[in-house]
Formats: sequence, structure tokens, C-alpha cells
Amino acid sequence: MIPPRPSLQRLFDTADFEARRLTEDDLPALQDFFVANPEYFLAVNGMLPRPDEAKQEFDDRPPPDMSFDEVYLIGFVDRAGHFVGMATVLSNLFAPHVWHIGTFIVTTSLHGTGTAGRLYERLEEWVKKEGASWLRLGAVAGNVKAERFWEKAGYREVRRRTGVQSGNLSHTIRVFVKPLCASGLDEYLSLVARDRPES
Repeated sequence: MIPPRPSLQRLFDTADFEARRLTEDDLPALQDFFVANPEYFLAVNGMLPRPDEAKQEFDDRPPPDMSFDEVYLIGFVDRAGHFVGMATVLSNLFAPHVWHIGTFIVTTSLHGTGTAGRLYERLEEWVKKEGASWLRLGAVAGNVKAERFWEKAGYREVRRRTGVQSGNLSHTIRVFVKPLCASGLDEYLSLVARDRPES
């Protein structure tokens, strides 16, 4: 359970949940959440969460050649303060107004309830308010549940990256992008050369 935080940590609300920016103090609760919901890690890494998974998520940063402004580690909590999900979001990755979702996990017990969709919708509204014109992410090809979720949310594949190592597995990653304003995919691809189909 996450202890109450000052309003400074609250990013946004939904009808039933609150999104909070997590700090190092929250890592034990985040680790407990990962251990209780291992499906993401089994699908993406081919193994259970590591004993220091939350700390690694907290410390993870893009390589030095990838510019960005901030990393937000976000916890979605219910009214009692219990984790129901988490996300990692990077602002201004590669170019201004390009935001990236690194991780998005919702507790298994809420799968199929529409909760993930509602949390994502509020997350999208928040990043747009914070200045995002595009959202991008990578989904593992063959992880059908995730692929369908992002496609339903309005994302389009712009390219595939093969041979991406994650834990014990090597994947093909589908790079998805969603424009959040009038600027479309063509303008996005003019800014982010690495995501052009021919790259």
C-alpha cells in the first residue's frame, strides 16, 4: 500500500483511481505489485519479476544518444491507496512534444473490466495537457492482447525492430505512434528518423 502523499505527487484522477508520481519510498509497494502480477514479465522477459525489478524500473533511462526531458514513474492507486497499475512515461523523447510509454501494467484481477482503457484515456489526456503532440510505444509482436489494446486505442504501427533482447527472450517490437493533435504521422516521422519504415 502506498502511504498518503502530498497533492504535489498527484498527477490526475479517474472516477475510481488516482495517478501518482512515485518516489524511491514507493519501491517496496511497487515491487509487491510486480510480484503479484507477473504476467507482463513472463510475456516480455520470459521470467518472473527480478527481486529488484521496481528499483530497476525506477533507475531505467534511455541510452545516452536518446535525448529526453523527464521520466515519470506513475502508480495508479485505488481510494484505499492500493496499486491497481503502473506506467513509465518519458517526455520529449528524441524530439520536442514526442512522449513515450515505456511500461503500462494493470493488475490481472481487473483485466477485461475496461479499467486499463479508462486509465490509459486519462493518461493520454494528461500527457496532451503537458505538451505531448505524439505518443509512441513498443509492443512485442505476438503479444496479441497488448497489440489489440494499443490498436484499439488508436495507435498505428510505423516500423518493426527485430532482435530486441528483453530478459531471456528476443523479440520483434512493433513501434506504435498516435498523433494527439493536428500534426500527423508524416510530421512525426520527419522529426524521429529512427521510426521511419525504411530506417
